[in-house]
Amino acid sequence: MAKKKKLKKSHKAAITIAVVAAVLGIAYGVHHYTSTQITSLHQLVSSSFHIDPQTKTSGCEAINGVPDHPCTPGAIFTTVTKAQVCTSGYSSTVRNVSTTEKNQVYAEYGVTTHTSGQYEVDHFISLELGGSNDIANLWPEAASPTPGFHQKDEVENYLHQQLCGGQISLTEAQELISVHWLDVYKLLHP
Repeated sequence: MAKKKKLKKSHKAAITIAVVAAVLGIAYGVHHYTSTQITSLHQLVSSSFHIDPQTKTSGCEAINGVPDHPCTPGAIFTTVTKAQVCTSGYSSTVRNVSTTEKNQVYAEYGVTTHTSGQYEVDHFISLELGGSNDIANLWPEAASPTPGFHQKDEVENYLHQQLCGGQISLTEAQELISVHWLDVYKLLHP
């Protein structure tokens, strides 16, 4: 019968960290991206990006994973910085959407009933990319068909990684999520 070797505490710790990192990577969709994907992001960005004002508050309709632009053009915290949004826990410090405001968003889009998990009131420009809680930045994003809110969350996380890693600017991240999120999703899932 072979003797079992005992692992040193440092080896046990390293193995534990590796297993936890692998599990978290799988659970949170962490991927490694290529320089070609980063280059493709930059090709989507324009030099004339701006956010329009909200001009419509009823009869709104989301089509193919995109909100009705006059209803939900997006809105940002105008003074937020990259350093702020890249600080761990930033989003939870600014998230402030009341149930009343969520109900108003559903009403604008004509959603009178829904089941749990069918929609999420989403920040079109996510908080982690400097988006605000303004009603002009909120819409009822469906879970399905795919791509739905789960897939947009993946794109938001990816863009946040690229922003905080210095690959794109805050303005570029805001344009990519509000104008090109489906293109970015297709780039990540060719």
